[in-house]
Amino acid sequence: MKPLVSIIAVNYNGQKVTSEMIDSIRNNSYSNIEIIVVDNASKISPKAYLNENYKEVKVIESSKNLGFAGGNNLGIKESNGDYLFFLNNDAELTNGAIESMLELFEQVPKLGIVSPKICFYKTGSDKKSDPYSPDILQYVGSTEVHNLTARNRTIGYLESDLGQYQTAKPTAYAHGAAMMVSRSVIEKVGMMPEAFFLYYEELDWCEQIRRIGFEIYIQPKAKVYHKESWSVKKTSGLKTFYINRNRILFMRRNRHIWQMIGFCLFFLFLTVPKNTIVFLLKGDFLNIQAFYKSIFWNIKDRLHQNRNNLKPRKQPNNPSKSLKLQLDKIDI
Repeated sequence: MKPLVSIIAVNYNGQKVTSEMIDSIRNNSYSNIEIIVVDNASKISPKAYLNENYKEVKVIESSKNLGFAGGNNLGIKESNGDYLFFLNNDAELTNGAIESMLELFEQVPKLGIVSPKICFYKTGSDKKSDPYSPDILQYVGSTEVHNLTARNRTIGYLESDLGQYQTAKPTAYAHGAAMMVSRSVIEKVGMMPEAFFLYYEELDWCEQIRRIGFEIYIQPKAKVYHKESWSVKKTSGLKTFYINRNRILFMRRNRHIWQMIGFCLFFLFLTVPKNTIVFLLKGDFLNIQAFYKSIFWNIKDRLHQNRNNLKPRKQPNNPSKSLKLQLDKIDI
């Protein structure tokens, strides 16, 4: 029998793209699936619409915005699949993608998590102007987060997809827009880390998965199209806050003390002055405020740990209670 695959997507004010995502799943050849949509407290709930038009979909409503990890974790609790495929609601699946990823689990005994090749979605105008132009890549793997800069590189980003990436191989991190993991791995490592709320959660999860002896792969035979930045604008204060907050938090959770000292010096003397000057020149005081709030959030959380005698672990796994930060509690 074909294994059951649970496809889990989190919706936040994106009923239209969520519907397009489900349509793409309907057009996929793999039949033994269940589709779970978790609504993260959208202004208008999509449940009635989805129940009427997509009866095969299980819709779960959250009373508050739990973020990317929290929303997906709700889906995990309601899922029954042997494999769980986390798919952004602003992504579209191509035919054969599920089969290609499942095939890799059979070939690699210690495979923990795999992502497909991800391409940027072409809009209607792009398709009309040049329908035969190659796809533009967003992701075909990534490098490790650097111990000093806390940055990494996405392989293939903005390259034309000319068939240069065809072989499945290990990579540092899966991509949160589309990643498949076996239930047995989740039972060993736990669900997604909710400490991050938005951004970096899949990187942290991959660190934990690798730490217990599993491998992370990219499978270019599988392809997904991604309509990036649907719910969060590229220049928003929200994105600035969470990317910088979680960049620091990721290092705190996954790096040794001496690596943290090097990163803190780099961040203090290079990152802080650079970002401050850039935002000031643009007159972007909203993002300046968000950037500094991200720093002070980590300082306050570290002090909270010290007050509770929580000694840092060499390879910490669990967030402190103060990390349960919700979107509706932030003013940026």
